Amino acid sequence: MTRTTSRWRGAIGVAAVLGLAACAPGSGSVEPDGTDDTAGAGEISTDISDVQTTLTVWDQEVRGGQNEQIERLNEAFEEQYPGVTIDRVSQSFEDLATTLRLALTDDEAPDVVQANNGRGTMGAFVEADQLLPLNEYAEAYGWYERYPASVLQYSTYSEDGAVFGEGNLYGLPQVGEVVGVFYSRSKLDELGLEVPTTWAELDAALAAAKAAGQTPLQLGNIEAWPAGHVFGPLQAEYTDPADITALGLGNEGASWTTPENEAAAAHLAGWVEQGYFNEGPNGTDYDAAWQALAAGDGVFLIGGSWLAADLEDAMGEDVGFFVPATDDGTLATTGGTGLPFAVTADTDVPDVAAAYVDFITSDEAMEIIAETGNLPVNRTGELAPDGGVQKDVFEAFGEVTTSGALLPYLDYATPTMGDTLGQSLQNLIAGQMTPAELTEALEADYGQFVGAAG
Repeated sequence: MTRTTSRWRGAIGVAAVLGLAACAPGSGSVEPDGTDDTAGAGEISTDISDVQTTLTVWDQEVRGGQNEQIERLNEAFEEQYPGVTIDRVSQSFEDLATTLRLALTDDEAPDVVQANNGRGTMGAFVEADQLLPLNEYAEAYGWYERYPASVLQYSTYSEDGAVFGEGNLYGLPQVGEVVGVFYSRSKLDELGLEVPTTWAELDAALAAAKAAGQTPLQLGNIEAWPAGHVFGPLQAEYTDPADITALGLGNEGASWTTPENEAAAAHLAGWVEQGYFNEGPNGTDYDAAWQALAAGDGVFLIGGSWLAADLEDAMGEDVGFFVPATDDGTLATTGGTGLPFAVTADTDVPDVAAAYVDFITSDEAMEIIAETGNLPVNRTGELAPDGGVQKDVFEAFGEVTTSGALLPYLDYATPTMGDTLGQSLQNLIAGQMTPAELTEALEADYGQFVGAAG
């Protein structure tokens, strides 16, 4: 099948000032092949140049740079397609989660929505036939080539919503997330250490920091979920990424009760026994932990890329970020995407909706996303800033998604896994649960879910 493209035309506000040009939908069309759910009845079209309509879009891009990038892209889209008016409804993440479920059953449902990737949201909407499978648009617009498979898996479900990560594509994200290790450059200099590149080197650095009287590793785990962002990356040192993906997405075919997973839990428990964490991590607030690192108490902190801006504001050039490589040199770590933009099943303008999704996730759109301080899900390494911790984050995410393994958040797996994982890790850190008992608790939750779904 073929695809033709045009370029963004005319003066389109700030985008034009910056000299941006972006691929817009072309005039090609695709015939359904009958092998997958179709993305609409009959032929689809990527030519919306003569369409006159209003496109209703619900998003949660309400914060600073998030709002700026979507406003700029919406303005550019309307300039490119003057017959299309975007009716944007922006809500907080929490409000969108509350209102979206009801909205999708309404006769006036929006055309494009941001839907949380997880089983309880996107998976439930797929099961209820409330989202449009986008396979044919993906072929027409080249999304399968634009996006790494490790990213697309988080917007992919089987037709019945039972299998996460395989089947039909239901949306595209704009931004990414990656979990890694933040560190103080000055602390490493004081200790005479280079930036670690592997888990073994990180272990050695933690031991050196402890011996020098420093707090090696900050962790604020009072909310229970943060320890999952420590255990998840560490798990990749021992367990095959394919097995972690199956466990994290709640799909059949893997097991928690393996020597590899138990070894990962034992590694984490060893950090506790060796005194590498700050005092009382289970009683420490999440924000207090990164703020302690910023204030000079601690050498390392394992956390998500969303902390980079705050840490850079507080620490300037002193803060860095890396993802430890596994024994075989692979960068495998926990991460994911922002909420994907999906097309609702009842939209009257699926071609326009798909064209919009393509436009705001195009290669050129990634430039706008980066310029407004967000982590673009594609072209990430290429669009990295010239220096600072954000450069480290951009390059790490780019390498993980293109040549490494982006592993799911483990609480994606089941409706109750967030509570099970959080409580079990708190117990492990408190010395109230052994590594074997932790894997058994996780296996019970996972096994019950996949057994009931099978």
